[in-house]
Amino acid sequence: MSNETLNKKLTSFSAHLDDQFGRPGTAAREQYEEEFEAFKLGAMIQELRKKQGLTQEQLATKCGTTKTYISRIENNASDIRLSTLMRIVREGLGGNLRLSVTG
Repeated sequence: MSNETLNKKLTSFSAHLDDQFGRPGTAAREQYEEEFEAFKLGAMIQELRKKQGLTQEQLATKCGTTKTYISRIENNASDIRLSTLMRIVREGLGGNLRLSVTG
């Protein structure tokens, strides 16, 4: 298969998302975007925890929550309270949480 033929079969990631979940602003696309942000948040917490050599239980103890709650955040960060997230980042991981809003 030539490179030209291969390139014709490639689609951008944005086009793929449009095909799979609809265009931005549709209910299915918004749900996908929210779930993806939750996934990224959970992965970020897990990565920071592991970089510091902490178990889920150690992190939970440092920030006054439970191992089960830390596991839930790392695996599906939806329905997490902002105050709890801030405490995990600040007290458990020694960092600062910054939020941004895009329009």
